[in-house]
Amino acid sequence: MESAAESAPAETKKVNELTPQSKNVNVLIKVVSVGEPKEIPSRFGGEPKKVAEATVGDETGTVILSLWQDQIGSVQENDVLQIENGYISLVRGHMRLNVGKHGKMTKSDKEIAEVNSEVNVSDAEHEQERRGFRPRPGGFGSGGYRGGYRRRY
Repeated sequence: MESAAESAPAETKKVNELTPQSKNVNVLIKVVSVGEPKEIPSRFGGEPKKVAEATVGDETGTVILSLWQDQIGSVQENDVLQIENGYISLVRGHMRLNVGKHGKMTKSDKEIAEVNSEVNVSDAEHEQERRGFRPRPGGFGSGGYRGGYRRRY
């Protein structure tokens, strides 16, 4: 039997409730502005990707929404968007809202009369964890290969 948390749709959050750890985020937001697309070189040597940043928000504040590839051009100023299963990433320590391949972005008929442009949650700088680095208990070399080079005194 499913628990109530699994069967109920995730609650819609307000922009000021987003944190760097936010995942599976549902938000209703209004597009304040859309920036020009930029090309980002691929980390793996493939085709460069295009990204545009849009400032979006609700009555509690604004956040930068990253629009990738075919999302670019699909939204314009004053559109109200429903984002389902979005997530927050950090770009140089600043929060970005992303839709991602498991998320969904649709235009909504709902109204957002006022957007609070005074509070931009993307302005705050956050500590960024290094990717792929997980310290092991016991320090360097613990729990792994024991053979090979070892200092002997």
